[in-house]
Amino acid sequence: MEPLDPLYDWLGLEPTSDQIALLGRYAAWLVDEAIPAGGLGPREGERVWARHIGDSLAFAQAWIDDLSPNELLDIGSGSGLPGIPLAIVFPECQVTLLDRGGRRVRLLERAVRVLGLENATVRDEDALALDEKWRAMTFRGSLRLDVAAPLVRRCLMPTGVAVFGFSTRPDPPPVPNFDGVTTELRKTPPGVLGHTAWLLNMRLDD
Repeated sequence: MEPLDPLYDWLGLEPTSDQIALLGRYAAWLVDEAIPAGGLGPREGERVWARHIGDSLAFAQAWIDDLSPNELLDIGSGSGLPGIPLAIVFPECQVTLLDRGGRRVRLLERAVRVLGLENATVRDEDALALDEKWRAMTFRGSLRLDVAAPLVRRCLMPTGVAVFGFSTRPDPPPVPNFDGVTTELRKTPPGVLGHTAWLLNMRLDD
C-alpha cells in the first residue's frame, strides 16, 4: 500500500484503520477486476494508489474549511472514481454513483457489493437528463467542462459545491467564465500525490 499520509494531512483527514483497509480492498479490486474489464487502462495497476485512490480523495479539498456534504452525486463514475474512495472515507455521506451503459453500471454494482458499501448506490441514467438538486457533485474524466458547468448551474443546491477534476498537468488549465457559476482552481501541494492534480471548485453565484 502506498502511503497517503501527506494527502490525509493536507485534507485534515484521520481515516480509521478499517477505512484504510477498505481502501486497500478497493485498490485490489481495481487491479483484479476493473482493469481486466476495461474500467481502467492496462497499465494503471502500477499507480492505482497515487493516481486513482489519492487523486479521488483530493476532491475532498472542496470542503476542507466546511462541513462535508451529507450527499454526493458522482457523475460518470466509471469504476467508482472518485465516488467510492469518498464514500469510504466519509461514511456519513450518501454517495450516488451515476453512469450509463450496462457494463459500467454492472461494474459499479459489483464494486459496491464486494466492498459492502452501505452508503453508496448505483444509478443508471444520462447525466444530462438530471433535474433534481444536489449538495455536492463530482466530475472526473466524465464530461467536458463546458458541458459540466451548465449541469452544475441546473442541479447544484445554492449552498452546494461541485468539483471538476482535470487531467494531470504541470501548468494550470484554462478556465473560462460561466454565467451563474463562481469557480476556484486549486492544485495539490508538492509532495502530496507525487504529481500535480488540478481541481476546479464550482459554486452558484449569490
